[in-house]
Amino acid sequence: MRDLGTGFRYLLRGQRWVARHGKQYEFGLIPGLIALLLYAAALVALAIWGEDFVSWSTPFADDWSSPWQGLFRGFLTAVLFALGLLLSVVTFTAVTLLIGQPFYESLSEKVDRDVSPDGTAPESGLPLWRELWISGRDSLRIVLRAALWGVLLFALGFIPVVGQTVVPVIGVVITGFFLTEELTAVALQRRRVELRDRLTVLRSRKTLVWGFGTPLAAAFLVPFVAVFLMPGAVAGATLMARELLGEETQEEAAPAPDGETVNW
Repeated sequence: MRDLGTGFRYLLRGQRWVARHGKQYEFGLIPGLIALLLYAAALVALAIWGEDFVSWSTPFADDWSSPWQGLFRGFLTAVLFALGLLLSVVTFTAVTLLIGQPFYESLSEKVDRDVSPDGTAPESGLPLWRELWISGRDSLRIVLRAALWGVLLFALGFIPVVGQTVVPVIGVVITGFFLTEELTAVALQRRRVELRDRLTVLRSRKTLVWGFGTPLAAAFLVPFVAVFLMPGAVAGATLMARELLGEETQEEAAPAPDGETVNW
C-alpha cells in the first residue's frame, strides 16, 4: 500500500516541477488545448445528433406508446453520451501525446536532465518520423484495449446498484492505469523500452501506477482540467519512470534568476 502514496507523490512532484519552470508549462499546454478543441467539437456533435442516432438505430421502438418510447430512447441517449465521455477521458491522453510528441519529448528530456546526477537525458537516437510512428502505433494498441474495457464496463453498468456504484469506481481505476501507461511511454520510449516490456514493468508495480493514475483519471473527469494538468503529468510520469527502471534521481533543480539552475 506504500506504493499508492508514492505514486501520488510523483503526480504532485510533476506538477511542482512545471510550476517552477513556467516556460515549459506554457509550452506543454499547446497540445492539450488543440486536443480539447477537437474533443469539445465531437462531444457537442454527439449531444446535438445523439438523439437522432438513437432513434435511427432503434426502429423497433417506433410503435411503442408514450411514455415508454421517450424513456427508453432518452436513457439510451444519456448512456451514449456517457460512453462518449468515458472514451474521451480514456483516449484524450493518447491523442494529446500524439499531437504533442515533440512538445512532451522536450519537456520529458528537461526533467531527466534536471534530476539526473550527471545532468544527461537518455535519447532514442531515432528520427522524429520514426518516433511518431512508434508512438501512434503503441497508442492505437492501448486505445483498443481501453475501448474493450469501456464496452465491458458499459455492459456491467446495467447491473442494478453495482452498475451505479462499484462499476464507475472500477472504471476510474482502470482508466488511471491506461493514463499512466500512456504518460510513462514518453520517457520509456526514449529509452527504447518496447510496449510489451513497458507493460511488464508497470504491472510489476500496480499499486504505484494506481497511486499516480487513479487521482489523475478522477481529475480528468472535470472539464478542462486535463489540459492544465497534462504538462505536470508528463513530468511526474518521467520521474516515476526513472524509479521503475531503477535509475538514480536527485532532487529537482530550481531555476536561478540568471536562467541557470541550482540544485536544492
